[in-house]
Amino acid sequence: MKNMLSRLVVLMIALGVVAAIVFAFRPQPAAVDVASVVRGPLEVTVDEDGRTRIRDRYIVSSPLAARVQRIRLDAGDAVKAGETVLAVLEPTDPALLDARAYLEAEARVRRASAALARMAPELAAATARREHAAVELDRVKTAFNRGGSTQRELDAALLLDRTAREDLEAARFAQEIARFELELAEAALLRTRPAAEGDPAPEQLVINSPITGRVLRVIHESEAVVSPGSPLLEIGDPADLEIEVDVLSTDAVQIQPGAAVSIEHWGGEHALKGVVRLVEPRAFTKISALGVEEQRVNVIIDFTDPFEKWSSLGDGFRVEARIVTWRADDVVKAPAGALFRSGGQWSVFVVADGKAALRPVTPGRRSSLEVQIVDGLEAGETIIIHPGDSVRNGSPVLPRQGL
Repeated sequence: MKNMLSRLVVLMIALGVVAAIVFAFRPQPAAVDVASVVRGPLEVTVDEDGRTRIRDRYIVSSPLAARVQRIRLDAGDAVKAGETVLAVLEPTDPALLDARAYLEAEARVRRASAALARMAPELAAATARREHAAVELDRVKTAFNRGGSTQRELDAALLLDRTAREDLEAARFAQEIARFELELAEAALLRTRPAAEGDPAPEQLVINSPITGRVLRVIHESEAVVSPGSPLLEIGDPADLEIEVDVLSTDAVQIQPGAAVSIEHWGGEHALKGVVRLVEPRAFTKISALGVEEQRVNVIIDFTDPFEKWSSLGDGFRVEARIVTWRADDVVKAPAGALFRSGGQWSVFVVADGKAALRPVTPGRRSSLEVQIVDGLEAGETIIIHPGDSVRNGSPVLPRQGL
């Protein structure tokens, strides 16, 4: 009896040791992060830094050799077309100038006259394009309200109208500048012509602002003698801002004029809205921070929000632009971190009955955080995000959080 009891104790101890060993070597569930496959909108964007710039700026230069008085204006000062005095020039004695200076002054008058004449047909063409765009927009709007045109056609007509309006304003600005330069060149010619005996001393040449805006930069502030063509200051209209963003050429081919843009991290509380006006047709080479040569393309963006929302922005300010290249309102999508390559195809781990099940999928469009799932998953299924080496097909898993 005693021997049997001893054997029973030894057997129980042995069974306990075996059970402990089996339990110790039993596969433990791997803790994983999970997410749900959902159905909803997906937006694919190109995200890049950009900077603001004034669309039309003007550098005021001296039209003749003269002594320029000290410029009293500072950067940021408001100027009004035809009223604000930008600079006062005291021409040098024409008797000290050679015939070459006079001929150069005449050439500048002829060049300014030709530039002004060239602006007339350009302005007429811009006006015609603006009128055509307005008529086309009205036609498309009417058809859209009656169900005879698509949203894409309406967006294209709106973009055409906006572009034509901007081109017309640019043509008018160019004509005003050409007229101003002609008047300045003619005034300089009068003060460059050699004076005859008994002629009065040449009068001061006062340069008024050709546009309404603000002083962007004072280039030559102190009083000094300057030569013809010397830049004095730069002026522009801060309300006429646009954004220049350079993107990779591989991304540029996906961006179309009229694409919606979200302007973020510009200093305000809320993101601003914009629209792509132009994708420049020529790329340029830029060295990245890692020393790699990249082919990049400038994308020009216009604000669509009213000026009051972004009035604190100025020329050369940094912004971040999210340019929409594709959007759908109802797709099956999953976190981008759940997809990985397995056996030459994209796959995910689906959580089913507490175990990880390897499943191939067909991805579609991809944003920075989410991927469209064309085939392989259904909305509501649970998948593993960033699966580690401990996760295998059929291995037990323990979600850290359930979604």
